Amino acid sequence: MSTVRELAASATLDFTLPQQLTVIALCALTAFISHMALAVFNDGVRPFMLDFIQGRSTRPATTAVSFGLSAGFIFGLGAPMALSSGVLNPWLVFLPTDILGLLSPKKWLAPILGAAWGAVVVFALGGANNVAHDLPVDFLTAMQQMSTPILFLFTLFPVLAITKQFGRKWGGVAGVVELALVVLTMKLWPEMFAGALAMAVGVLMLIGLAVSRDLKQRKADRAAALEAARAGEAPADGEQEPAEDPMASLFSASATRLRRHLPLFMLLGAGVCLLAQMHIFGGGEATSFLIAKGHISEAAQVDFYRVFGFIPLIATTALASGAYGIAGFTLVYPIGYLLPNPILAVVVGAAVFALEVLALSWIGRVLGRLPSVRDSSEHLRNAITDTLQLAILFGSLMAANAMGGGLGILVVGGLYLLNEAMGRPVVRMAAAPAAVIVGGILLNVLYWLDLFTPVKG
Repeated sequence: MSTVRELAASATLDFTLPQQLTVIALCALTAFISHMALAVFNDGVRPFMLDFIQGRSTRPATTAVSFGLSAGFIFGLGAPMALSSGVLNPWLVFLPTDILGLLSPKKWLAPILGAAWGAVVVFALGGANNVAHDLPVDFLTAMQQMSTPILFLFTLFPVLAITKQFGRKWGGVAGVVELALVVLTMKLWPEMFAGALAMAVGVLMLIGLAVSRDLKQRKADRAAALEAARAGEAPADGEQEPAEDPMASLFSASATRLRRHLPLFMLLGAGVCLLAQMHIFGGGEATSFLIAKGHISEAAQVDFYRVFGFIPLIATTALASGAYGIAGFTLVYPIGYLLPNPILAVVVGAAVFALEVLALSWIGRVLGRLPSVRDSSEHLRNAITDTLQLAILFGSLMAANAMGGGLGILVVGGLYLLNEAMGRPVVRMAAAPAAVIVGGILLNVLYWLDLFTPVKG
């Protein structure tokens, strides 16, 4: 409970002038880049960008797709997470600039719209935070209850990924190892986030198993090819041309298009890394709460593991669509957290983005030769989603209980179930936090009508 109180006290969303200017400038830049269809943050929008780039889709149509895929995350996840943790996140900062950049009919207007959103984030959000904390039913402080289930259940995502890809036996081994490491960490290193070491070992196990499977498969393929050649079944030289990959020319054109704008991407990398270095921004749900608690090295570790789940997705969609990710491979997040000063963050962030853009084609070829590693990436992403969905739902019900007891659980749980019954107009991961905010407002209304007494403590 003391941790929750400390976290609530720190969740102020008050920014210094350099921090305010950084957020505003970065929002202006990301909106401009989105307008030019060079990069978007939403992975679901990126596949639609090729039609827009090649003129088969209009700007309003692409904007509608972006808004439809992003609105739930902005208002249901990004805003509640920022208000409850006091730390900005990519859903709140980058998803709106995706939409505003695509929406803008003129190139010069896009950065103005992006800067305006950045100003809303750094000025208006803090005021909303202060007003919410002064309400009789302080639902933002109650939302601090989400931190514990998010942090600890997130630890299990490597176990789920291993189980889905390599079966129950390896999944059971990974689960036992992770549980033992969490208990050991809590006993021997109480100041460290208990899941940090367990996640590290889990991810290493997953990568090791995937690489081992790929190496065995390549060895078996070589042996089969050699056997076929000895039996005279292999085609003679020149008899059969290798089939041309129909995606190769598209991948090459997309990589060339991105490299032409390398200076702009370097500026983007510098800005994102600088924002991370300021420790007012977290790249994920667990990371936001870790940064809010001052566990910077653990936050860097968590976001570093997430990179393995997103490199194949971002690389392949960037090569297929010609639009990169606003945060790149997200490596600039953990690097930025750990850098000691802003100048170094700007330099390193620019260098990291330059290397990522230049290496895209090579990464695509490597992933083509490592199918199990590529599959591991998808299993990691799905496991992260599964663990966070459960953690956020459970944490939201804990928040509902903290602010309204049984009535709070009824309202928040009922809104979540109603969203499910209606076909999820709000995406599942964002539905529970959104329900907490709506439920908190409703409980305040009931208090003013003298129909509800807030839960004490």
